[in-house]
Amino acid sequence: MKPLVILFCLASPILAQDALKSSLTFHASFDSSLNADFSKGDKTCVITKGKELVPCVPNDDVKLTSGGKFGGCVHFPKKGVTRPQFSGVNVLGYNDKSWSATVSTWLKLTPDEDLEPGYCDPVQIVGDDGKKGFIFLEWSKDETPRFFRYAIRPLFEIWNPTNVQWADIPFEKRPMVQVANAPFTRETWTHVAFTLSNVNNQAAKPGGSLFINGKLQGRIENWDLRFGWAPASVALVLGASYVGHQDDLAVFDRALTDAEVAQLFKLEGGVSSLR
Repeated sequence: MKPLVILFCLASPILAQDALKSSLTFHASFDSSLNADFSKGDKTCVITKGKELVPCVPNDDVKLTSGGKFGGCVHFPKKGVTRPQFSGVNVLGYNDKSWSATVSTWLKLTPDEDLEPGYCDPVQIVGDDGKKGFIFLEWSKDETPRFFRYAIRPLFEIWNPTNVQWADIPFEKRPMVQVANAPFTRETWTHVAFTLSNVNNQAAKPGGSLFINGKLQGRIENWDLRFGWAPASVALVLGASYVGHQDDLAVFDRALTDAEVAQLFKLEGGVSSLR
């Protein structure tokens, strides 16, 4: 039995990496372009211009630069109006039956010094109507130090039946994970991943988890996570009031396990090593 156990232990990291590879639907390295390097949908990075979507190119709000976690990266030097986005069709896999996914990225900033006043959402998942669902990472706007949060807001009438402001709802009554003193600094890169499990599935337990540097920070549980998005409208949006660097953005078609997120964090070459 011992030789078999040894062989299994040696093979298991390879098998685990293969499982990550098979689940990957999207990867943007930002080494030389804002467009994705790999996608099961559209690779093109776009922005909203009026009622149209047009290609996003580097500008004063969004720049490509060296010094990323892995090669190049994208830099948001100020609180701008440019919000790069990618279509979620065949990438995020949103559907009205049962939706699961994982989003992974690296961020570099010192929030209390770099961010400008107001909320900051480095990553959002949006649909055709914010009242039909809204998913985001955010830094809070009023606290010092700022809280870092992951929120899954389902249909408006579920999470906000009394129609009050997000900031006026007690922390413990919001569908979110909140982290005080999260380890972000402009001196080092910080890995962030969040999962979605069984959204829109009334027969299963829906939820979501937030990870920082491969470690679980908390879970969103015991919420009715029903959304009403039109699947074709769902998009992954970056840089809403964000000031800092971002690198190695990836999407997986299921909720990764805690162990898989830890392995993702430790990949020496980043997500490129999975392709």
